[in-house]
Amino acid sequence: MTEDENINLVFAIGALVLVASALFSRRIGFAELVRNILAWGAIFALFIVGFSYQREILAVWSRVSGEMTGANEQMVVGDTLRIRQSADGHFWVEAKVNTLPVRFLIDSGATTTAMTLRTAEQAGIKISESPFPVVLVTANGSVEAQRGTIQSLQVGPMIAKDLPVVVAEEFGDSNVIGMNFLSKLGSWRVEGAEMVLEPPARVPVE
Repeated sequence: MTEDENINLVFAIGALVLVASALFSRRIGFAELVRNILAWGAIFALFIVGFSYQREILAVWSRVSGEMTGANEQMVVGDTLRIRQSADGHFWVEAKVNTLPVRFLIDSGATTTAMTLRTAEQAGIKISESPFPVVLVTANGSVEAQRGTIQSLQVGPMIAKDLPVVVAEEFGDSNVIGMNFLSKLGSWRVEGAEMVLEPPARVPVE
């Protein structure tokens, strides 16, 4: 324990001694006295646990509150982006497509980055008008998508310029970062419940 923690523990013990003295000075029945002693003993035990494991408790609270609010899912450390695994088991990242904030699922099984038609239009993506769409096989069947180009995709401190993307209305609300972005990085890996993205030697990614 630190010096501050020791001081707090001394105050807690002192408070317990005062409470015990007050209990014994009162004229109450033996059964009630035992109940009061057990209750205050439990409170004291909670104080001990709180003082001994306060860092661990704060870490757990931070993680739980992050899950509930969606905050603290990603953190930039230098030029590295660390993304915490979400409750659904996936890795989600808040990125910027041109200037539009967009939430992406990172999927190493996807060859190309994909966006919904509505999000692509809001971000000002250049979408091909070719009459020959790209046919993609998804978990929900085949989807016809149009090719496009993201002028600027920023993920943490990393920026990709003129990144190919496929766009389709059938993607619903799912935007996916695929291998055509991940392969441009210096490295990417999963460490426990975190995904770590590292830029190449030269930034921005081109």
